[in-house]
Amino acid sequence: MTILRVATYNIHKGVQGIGPTRRLEIHNLGHAVEQLDADIVCLQEVRKMHRREAQHFAHWPDLPQADFLAPEGYMAVYRTNALTRHGEHGNAMLSRWPVVAHQHEDMSDHRFEQRGLLHSEVIVHGIAVHVVVVHLGLIKASRVRQLAQLVRFIEREIPADAPIIVAGDFNDWGTTVRSALGAAGMVAFEAERMATFPSRLPVVQLDYVYARGLTPLSSHVPRGRIWGRMSDHLPLIAEFDFSLEAR
Repeated sequence: MTILRVATYNIHKGVQGIGPTRRLEIHNLGHAVEQLDADIVCLQEVRKMHRREAQHFAHWPDLPQADFLAPEGYMAVYRTNALTRHGEHGNAMLSRWPVVAHQHEDMSDHRFEQRGLLHSEVIVHGIAVHVVVVHLGLIKASRVRQLAQLVRFIEREIPADAPIIVAGDFNDWGTTVRSALGAAGMVAFEAERMATFPSRLPVVQLDYVYARGLTPLSSHVPRGRIWGRMSDHLPLIAEFDFSLEAR
């Protein structure tokens, strides 16, 4: 059996805490991403740069966070969702397999939240797998419109017979996402709801890995004290059977 391992993780811009007590976690996150041992890692709230944080933290990485977090041999793809006074942040994807194309689409629904999706085409064992990284809005009405936009994007940009993964922070713990993506033929591990937020005492699942054209095997959320320190979310890992007979 050939297994494709996919992880999604909201890294909270590599910093935890509030005000003067905030601490830099990006170095710990680098070790954590490597420990996930995923073929594809979908990341949200990733800094490209931030001038104020770079001045505040003595060990702020010189590289953009996507490049800094990529394990040796991985390709890093990043696109900006939000421009702020001191920098910018967005979605990223790290891939053990070659990335042959990528694009970004703005999903901002109102001026108070800048959102977007990152679409990459990854060649896995000679097969093109389409990976979409999303971070949806905090307001339910916005998420409904963003999900409709996501479905339209998939219909427009991705061949109907191509394997597709949609992963990220959906900011929704109801049935809105499942209904919208289910109607587009995508499924997640709904039978085993796994809480990912807040990381120290998780009570709801906001992070999902949806797929179409792939056979799901299992998924899990890493546990342990260290995972509760690095971000306000826990990562979610999903495994798929990528054997020829499974497709």
